[in-house]
Amino acid sequence: MFDITTKSIEWAGETLTLETGKIARQADGAVVATLGETSVLAAVVFEKKPKVGFDFFPLTVHYQEKYYAAGKIPGGFFKREARPTEKETLTSRLIDRPIRPLFVPGFKHETQVICTVLSHDLENDPDIVAMIAASAALTISGCPFRGPIGCVRVGFNANGEYLLNPKQDEVKESRLNMVLAGTKAAVMMVESEAAELSEDEMLGAVTFGHNAMQPVIDMIIEMAEECAKEPFDFQPPDNSELYTKVKSLGETAMREAFAITDKQERQAAIAAARETIKGGLTEEEAEIAAKSLFKELEAEVVRGDIVKTGKRIDGRDLVTVRPIVSEVGVLNRTHGSALFTRGETQALVVTTLGTGDDEQMIDALEGMYRSPFMLHYNFPPYSVGEAGRVMGPGRREIGHGKLAWRALQAVLPAPTDFPYTIRIVSEITESNGSSSMASVCGASLSMMDAGVPLKAPVAGVAMGLILQDDGQYAVLTDILGDEDHLGDMDFKVAGTSAGVTSLQMDIKVAGITEEIMRTALAQAKDGRAHILGEMAKALSAGRQEFSAHAPRIETMQINPDKIREVIGSGGKVIRSIVEESGAKVDINDEGIIKLASPDAACIEKARELINSIVAEPEEGRIYRGKVVKIMDFGAFVNFFGKRDGLVHVSQMSYERGSNPKELVKEGQEVWVKLMGFDDRGKVRLSMKVVDQETGKEIKKEEAAG
Repeated sequence: MFDITTKSIEWAGETLTLETGKIARQADGAVVATLGETSVLAAVVFEKKPKVGFDFFPLTVHYQEKYYAAGKIPGGFFKREARPTEKETLTSRLIDRPIRPLFVPGFKHETQVICTVLSHDLENDPDIVAMIAASAALTISGCPFRGPIGCVRVGFNANGEYLLNPKQDEVKESRLNMVLAGTKAAVMMVESEAAELSEDEMLGAVTFGHNAMQPVIDMIIEMAEECAKEPFDFQPPDNSELYTKVKSLGETAMREAFAITDKQERQAAIAAARETIKGGLTEEEAEIAAKSLFKELEAEVVRGDIVKTGKRIDGRDLVTVRPIVSEVGVLNRTHGSALFTRGETQALVVTTLGTGDDEQMIDALEGMYRSPFMLHYNFPPYSVGEAGRVMGPGRREIGHGKLAWRALQAVLPAPTDFPYTIRIVSEITESNGSSSMASVCGASLSMMDAGVPLKAPVAGVAMGLILQDDGQYAVLTDILGDEDHLGDMDFKVAGTSAGVTSLQMDIKVAGITEEIMRTALAQAKDGRAHILGEMAKALSAGRQEFSAHAPRIETMQINPDKIREVIGSGGKVIRSIVEESGAKVDINDEGIIKLASPDAACIEKARELINSIVAEPEEGRIYRGKVVKIMDFGAFVNFFGKRDGLVHVSQMSYERGSNPKELVKEGQEVWVKLMGFDDRGKVRLSMKVVDQETGKEIKKEEAAG
């Protein structure tokens, strides 16, 4: 009934299997990839006619996690998967980035890749499996895809060993979490977070991962040889003659335009050069030129000049970072703020400190968990001088925010040392090259302004590459937007003075050698050191004092066996502590209690109330107490927090036959000494051995006298 093709290999201690021909047979290509017990279906469909009027390749990638894959029912009211989660959005971008450059240039047919997680073993992350499935589905679909690609995750343990596809619990202990994708010949994409690794260690991870993905690429090729569809008949349009005409009409004007250093003036001159070219073309020729030939001419002008002269669009050499201005404390009521300006890129970054109640709760396939650190990135249209729709965060905003989040994660203080929830918001107010790296710099300054004790400041820099057909190349430090669009590599490196905390790389062409990557990492290190120096002029470490508007949070540890007593039946006790002290009280299963309030006195009051519940009175100590009840045989005294104890009539006075009601009154404050505990654990208190005026112990000889 089914013409099924299956391929399997042993890979990183697990069986990796690709299967096609059984599920989603009406798609142009469909593959189920399984690693361990994690399975992902990738289905590819492409339209057989091109989209009219498109000047870009209409590719969309959707990665979607189904809760049934982990035997779960979604939370929320509707009990079904709704809008994409952050993980789904980031994984969709992760798959898109390495496959997009591998489609034949000029292919404008709408193409859709949908990856669905069908099963999750809670050990192997589905993102790697999804990328492999997508690569295989594209390779057998017949579309003009110059793959396949492979994909791996690389870790780095405490012994300095690289780990291939570490399990999810191993990733938590790893000093590196790197995802790579690449072809047989070249690495196409890198995404990582690291614990201040050296440039050599990061480069070693890239090389290790590229070698490790080769068996996967070979398996996909083997499958395609057996079951791939006939290649789609697509020939890129030959516009060489028209390009020659475009070049003759506008090369001079375009060179003059790119010689202008100011971004807005340059863009206006480029637009004028385009209009000049259009004036010498027919309407049909102008339409074709607008889709691709204008950009081709711009690339030739910019790229050639940079490689030949070493001089860039804005007049800089290859390694100089644009002028930097760093300011902190720019907003009055926020807990921490910074304005980071680098050339024509500017980020206003604000830090807000919160309590455990403010942590982000995330319902994932792996289970529910809480995140105490958030970074949100906003990119309004005015930042590039345009008017546009203002909507919720898109894939770009989520991706850039996560990149900055990864860069800063390694330097955050431990929750036990700094028990705050941290939310950072980066508002991009100007943009001309690497606003994500500006967000990293601004966030580092903003957190230090808020008093967050970072292990070290973090800076980020974006690198570019111009690679010519003859092998000549130029690595650019701190690229502009135009250099990013017209270049061959987007290489973002963030880290401290001690090492790299994040590396993201997207490559548009094959042929990026180890030598080029080593040059880029070394150049980025120098650029990062310069930026850290400029940032230090504003602030080099966390402030010692918090903003007057920030909450104060202190922690205390109690015996976990006492948690029930602090909470009380139905939360009655902990609510009374909050009401009486005015502080927020949060307690976890390990007995760690967070006390939060802008007023230190409220925190101290809450601490005293909790100690009165969990602390144990000490034998031999004298306490000040209050009589709460009088009986014929003695009086009950509240002497230690909420703890009461009996003072027997024989311990109230040295006089025999005394009446307790004649010796004390309810509400009276008295001094008592804890004499010990009876067989049932109840306290034995004495008033007669303590001077009721001074609270000092009476010696036996004094009592006898």
